[in-house]
Amino acid sequence: MSEPQRLSAERDLYRDTWVRYLGYANEVGEAFRSLVPKAVVWLSYGVSSSYVLADAIDKGKKAGEVQGLEAGCSTRVTVAVVDTFVWQALASVAIPGFTINRVCAASLYVLGTATRWPLTVRKWTTTAVGLLTIPFIIHPIDRSVDFLLDSSLRKLYPSVGKPSSS
Repeated sequence: MSEPQRLSAERDLYRDTWVRYLGYANEVGEAFRSLVPKAVVWLSYGVSSSYVLADAIDKGKKAGEVQGLEAGCSTRVTVAVVDTFVWQALASVAIPGFTINRVCAASLYVLGTATRWPLTVRKWTTTAVGLLTIPFIIHPIDRSVDFLLDSSLRKLYPSVGKPSSS
């Protein structure tokens, strides 16, 4: 088996195992925002951001291993790191975090104006709504970020460094 085939046949720690769920930590933190101290929410962003950074570094290392000493190796590594970092930062942290934050804020507001439920019940209901929203936003956000990057940043890559479709 050639080196590129061997690497593609390996499981990707950051995308094919439980580790990928660390990228969703901030969404869970946002869902619990009304119930936990702000430090817990910020910690969840730290976990997600660490996942993004680790995945970007991993993809850069893999791009370097595949290319060896060929011309364009540093360009391919740079493109792999930048593309992974920007994609993950948008699709795993920024957009989903903002989305869950707004869903939960709207939910808490609507429950406060439309019901006479005690605040604790409204907060737990808001958390449940936020958690239940996560699975529904993942794929649309992923596809939107793919489109955004394909329409912008990825057009700037030199042909030697273009990442392969995943």
